[in-house]
Amino acid sequence: MSWLLVAVIAYSILAVVNVADKFMLEKVIPAAKTYAFLVGVTGLLVFVVAPWFLEWPGFNLFLLNIITGVFFAGGLLFLYTALRDAEVTKIFTLTGGAVPVFIIWLSIIFFHERFSPWQWLAVCFLIAGTVMISWVSGEHGVWTRIKEWLHIKHDKKIRSILFAVLAAACFAIFWVGTKYAYNTQAFVSAFLWIRLGTFLAVILMLVNGNSRREIFDDLQQSNTNKDNKFIFMGVQGLGAIGSVLQNYAVSLGSVALVTSLQGLQYALLLVMSAIVTAFLPNIIKEYNPRRIIIQKIVAVLIIGLGLYFLAIY
Repeated sequence: MSWLLVAVIAYSILAVVNVADKFMLEKVIPAAKTYAFLVGVTGLLVFVVAPWFLEWPGFNLFLLNIITGVFFAGGLLFLYTALRDAEVTKIFTLTGGAVPVFIIWLSIIFFHERFSPWQWLAVCFLIAGTVMISWVSGEHGVWTRIKEWLHIKHDKKIRSILFAVLAAACFAIFWVGTKYAYNTQAFVSAFLWIRLGTFLAVILMLVNGNSRREIFDDLQQSNTNKDNKFIFMGVQGLGAIGSVLQNYAVSLGSVALVTSLQGLQYALLLVMSAIVTAFLPNIIKEYNPRRIIIQKIVAVLIIGLGLYFLAIY
């Protein structure tokens, strides 16, 4: 199966998961640390297939797999923290726009990857589209944001941007490490070892007494509604399917091209967020005046051009 087709399916599924993540953080599990902990723990459920697919890769590759998984946990924590004080589309797209930039340079350095002119054009369109979405603002323009940064105003927004970039750096290292793991090990076995690394990282959150109390207290509060458990497990189950497909696409193709295609996920996220805001504002509500809608449409069209060039070239 083509890596492009697998990636398109994966990102379509993950767009749905992104909308659900925002709902979970606003309505069900408000603490980012708690949500990252739960995502990491539930990710270990894939180990049910371990007896049939898990292989010992040797100590060096085992250590690489574990460290790679730790970076994913770090990216989750930074991402969910950023989401607490900003719109879902802005944070996810800022992170998604920065990840392929980091990955391209890491891929050139470590994998010696080379891209055709059309592939470079596709990557530029995909990144430009996601960055355009991330800088959309109903109240301020790009230059105003830069001034705010220099004058250290609006601490929450600045903190969200910083956390989003840190999340992107962690995810980029994770994906490059993942690609190396798939190049040197069987796909399912490497996938399982990496998930173990993520699990171990989130378990370390329990070592700190304050973090442990925060997580357990938040879990007790979120458990007041039994439906919350089913919502969370459903979201994680769907996310697991999308994650496996995304990882499989990386194993088949270029990690830089697959992650650049993540712009498609954010384009779909825009459409889904707009629909939910219009019909179910009690779940997710985002500010979308006409100018912002036009800018988002243009960004989606640019992302579509990037996908077109990837598909035909």
